[in-house]
Parts: sequence; structure tokens; C-alpha cells
Amino acid sequence: MNTSNNTIQGFIKAKLEILKNWLIRYSKIVMPVVLVICVLITVVIAVNANKKKAEQEETVVASEEVDMSSNLIAVPEVPLEQDAVPEINELFNTYYTAMVEGDTDTMVKLVDHLDETEILKAQETSKYIEAYPTLEIYTKVGPKEGSYIVYVYAEWKFYDYDETIPGMKVYYVCQDEDGNYYINEDGEESENELNYIRQVNLQDDVVDLQNRAAVGYNDMLAEDEDLVNFILDLNTEIDKNVGEALARAEGSEQSGEDGEEQDGEETAEGSEETEETEEPAVVVTKVKAIDVVNIRTSDSETADKLGKAAIGDEFTLLEEKGNGWSKIEYEGGDAYIKSEFLEPSETAEASAGDDSDDGEDSDDTQTAQTNSNSSTETTGTVTVKENVRIRASASENGEKLGTAYVGEKLDVIMKQADGWTKIKYNGKTAYVKSEFVE
Repeated sequence: MNTSNNTIQGFIKAKLEILKNWLIRYSKIVMPVVLVICVLITVVIAVNANKKKAEQEETVVASEEVDMSSNLIAVPEVPLEQDAVPEINELFNTYYTAMVEGDTDTMVKLVDHLDETEILKAQETSKYIEAYPTLEIYTKVGPKEGSYIVYVYAEWKFYDYDETIPGMKVYYVCQDEDGNYYINEDGEESENELNYIRQVNLQDDVVDLQNRAAVGYNDMLAEDEDLVNFILDLNTEIDKNVGEALARAEGSEQSGEDGEEQDGEETAEGSEETEETEEPAVVVTKVKAIDVVNIRTSDSETADKLGKAAIGDEFTLLEEKGNGWSKIEYEGGDAYIKSEFLEPSETAEASAGDDSDDGEDSDDTQTAQTNSNSSTETTGTVTVKENVRIRASASENGEKLGTAYVGEKLDVIMKQADGWTKIKYNGKTAYVKSEFVE
């Protein structure tokens, strides 16, 4: 038995010795082959590990998607209801009345929240709205307890346009801690809430209601070119006035308390001096550049550049705007330069005729006095190049007397340096912005 075991062991040792000698002899060939085999084994292991990891990740994602879908708020298939919630009807009747009246204090109480631009736009828009003879209020249950998605169909009556104009808007209405309804516009809705509202907006009865307003509005535009022009002009004028109001507000904030006190003192002193000496007011007719500055097409730093003004270049001043820009004459047209880079180079006495009665005698007197005035004396007529409001005074807050439409001729008394043109309108003195006539 021992002899047999010894024979086997000797055989194995002999074979191992032969293998060892073979490996030593052919090591230059064998070792690279062994290395390649090891690398292949490593790659196979890594691929299998990555595949297993990807499968595990897919399983996790699928699980998360299942969890997310299970958390989505179910959207009920319920019909639109009209006038179903008296409190919401009251909310929107109050809100729309406030829009017509420009009562932004009430609007702010009903909406969470209105920013400064929206408030100014509401105030400006109210100047053109006469009434809302039709107001239909529809509701569907909202994503949160006590909330509603509200669809308000309204027909608006604007001044200077005879027909009512249809429109519809969607609101998200919630309840506060006291159970009072408010219009939620804080922009902090969750993705689930937004998804819920999107799904409700796609329901057939909601789409039908939206189409009703859209089709009615589009049909009116297609049939009435005057309405197209009216809407375009209205939006342009509102946006312009809101922009100017924002600029004025920004300028007021930048002026410090010391400046306000100083202005107050100067105003008081100037008032006393006027009463004593009755010196005529002075207006700037020409300005000159005090630095190299861009000349632009409109009162914005992003507007196209028409050229550059060098130090000492002089321009006729058409209007010094409240937003920090000056409107000037440039190469036969209108242009704008930042007021901070200009200084007066020529002034003239302003006529006192504006403060007198609007009779013909006072107008003739005023016209005669303007030979040394900053305003450009004109006679005859001007043509309206864009629809423009006719006002009782040379101010955007002046009483509206009517609207002058493109191509209309207006009888001119004088073109003033403050950016307004004084005209005769229905036998009275009135004003239009000079930039809208030629």
C-alpha cells in the first residue's frame, strides 16, 4: 500500500517538475497569455456587476414611479357647475367690480398675491373699462380640501368701443384658516396640484367653455378691423403707462429724505418768490451732451442705437420723461438720451396762456407770446399716426375727452416743448401726445 502511494506521489512530482521546466522555458510566451486571461476575467466580472447594479436601479426607479403615481391626486369626472358656490360668486363679483373701479386695495385683499406691476396694470386698465354686463362663474372641485378651480366668462364694455368683448380666465381659489375664499396666485402650488389643474382643464366641458370664449373673440377680430386696432393700441398704451409709472416709482425711491426736504424747501421758496416777483416760468428748449453717450430709438438701454453724442453736441429737447430719459430731435426724427448725460443749453420763458380760459382770445394771446417761447408755433392741422387719447390737460392723468384715430386731422394751436400738442377739439382746447401726430 505504501509502495503504491509513493509511486503516485513520485509520478505527480515528476509531472510538476516537467511543467515547471516547460513554464521556465516558454515563460516569454506563457506569461502574456496568462495576463490576457486575467484581464478578460476581470472585465467579465465588472460587466456582470454593472448589469446587476443597473437591474437594481431600474427596480428602484420602477418602485418610485409606482409610489409617485399612487400619490397623485385623483381627478374626478364631474360636470362644470354654474353659480354653485354663493361665496365664490360673491368673491368674483367683488373682484371684477374692483377691476372696473381700479380699486386695487380691494383686489390685494382678495388675491394672494399681486406684485407692484400687476397693481399698476390693474389701475391703468381700469381707466378704459366701463362695465362688465355679463359675468358667468363656473366651478370644479380643486385638488385641496375646500379649494375650487373657477372659470369666469365675462363680456367687457370698454370706453370708445360700442360692442362688448368676450373673454375667459381660470382661477385657483382656496380657503384661508378662517374659511374665507381667496384667489391663489402665489405661484407655490405643488406638482400634484398643477397636474390636477392641467387634467381638469383638459376635460371636455371645460374645453367647450374655453372654445366658446375663444371663438367669439376671434370671430369679432375677423369681422372688425377697428377692434384689432383698438386692442393693439389699448395694450400698447397700457404697457407704456405702466412702464412710466414703474420708472417714476423707482426714481422716487432713489431720491433720499434729504433730497425730499431740500426740494420741499426750494418749492416753498420758489412759491414765495413767484408771488412777490411774478417771474415767468422757464423751460428748457435745447440741451447739450456733457459726456459721450449713446442715442437710442426708445427710452430703454436695450433699444437700438442710432448713434453717439459727443461732448458739447446740442439737441432740441422735445420732452424730459419721468423715467430718466430725454426725447430729442435727431436727424429729422425722434430719439432718446439718458437725461443724466445732458444739461440745458437754451431756455425760454413759458407762456402763461395755459392757465387762462380756453376761449379764442386767450389762445390768440398765447400764440402771439410764443415767438420767444420754447414751443414750436404751428398753424393748420396735424395727422394722427397712431390712435391716441385726447385729454383736457397736458398730462397722462388728464380727463379723457375722446380718442383720435389713425389718419384723422386735428386743428392745431401749438406744439409744445413738453411733448404735448395743443389742439382744438369740439370747440374746446385739448391736448394729445406729440409723438402720436405729425
